[in-house]
Amino acid sequence: MENYDAVLDFFEKAAEPANTGRIAEATGIDKKEVSKVMNKLKKEEKIVSPKRCYWELKK
Repeated sequence: MENYDAVLDFFEKAAEPANTGRIAEATGIDKKEVSKVMNKLKKEEKIVSPKRCYWELKK
């Protein structure tokens, strides 16, 4: 769950919504792995999309 925690931590610290590429760049995790983690976060309803392809923590 190391990647999961890193992506979740990124969202907790992010000041604005981010896309997969930005998260991958900031965390150093492969973009495909970031997508897998984000899919899990979506299913858990922890992140939401305020606009197409951008995500943030659910408030």
